Amino acid sequence: MDGGQYPAYSQNQPSLFSPAMTPGSITSMAGVPGPSPLFPHTPGITNDPRTPATPATPASEGSGITPTLQNIVCTVNLNCKLDLKKIALHARNAEYNPKRFAAVIMRIRDPRTTALIFSSGKMVCTGAKSEELAKLAARKYARIVQKLGFPAKFLDFKIQNMVGSCDVKFPIRLEGLVLTHGQFSSYEPELFPGLIYRMVKPRIVLLIFVSGKVVLTGAKVRSEIYDAFENIYPILKGFKKQ
Repeated sequence: MDGGQYPAYSQNQPSLFSPAMTPGSITSMAGVPGPSPLFPHTPGITNDPRTPATPATPASEGSGITPTLQNIVCTVNLNCKLDLKKIALHARNAEYNPKRFAAVIMRIRDPRTTALIFSSGKMVCTGAKSEELAKLAARKYARIVQKLGFPAKFLDFKIQNMVGSCDVKFPIRLEGLVLTHGQFSSYEPELFPGLIYRMVKPRIVLLIFVSGKVVLTGAKVRSEIYDAFENIYPILKGFKKQ
């Protein structure tokens, strides 16, 4: 993504982590909908069963736009205890600072990804651009650990989060959108330049920018990203700046 058009995100920021964090807390921070450090609870969004499943959308033809996958976060269980100091000393492109973060941070170039490897044998892999590349990268990390003498297996591979982005090619009136869809959206330009839209079905969080750029996150499968964008596109069209 173009850094000039999106807020600066980095998948390789160990400073975001603390020693108390676990693989579960990392994947939840990676964009899964719900209150989190990135998306705090928004007033007006409740768990009331009367909340409509999805906002009313005007009938419209397909957008003709396909969101591009930018990042996939997956987890795998190596099913053995690991000596993180040994891994950090003998593996290439690995760093380990237990005072800062309780996992080895390892990177490979193909596919260009980053893994967080925990002493419990749990591993979080991030940065892949497709499901196949995510699984390939996770297998490569597991093989590296095996070659260092650990009886690592490859169990419970699961995609935890998918992030996609696209451009609707027209500017959007975010003030009007938040007024009309306040139940689902939050917009505070002094804190963050994008409108945060929490879609209920599919359960996806969208970041919508006045430029027409849209980031979609929180999906477990690719189709949820596509369905969420097709749901939001006619709404965005209704708030196109004249």
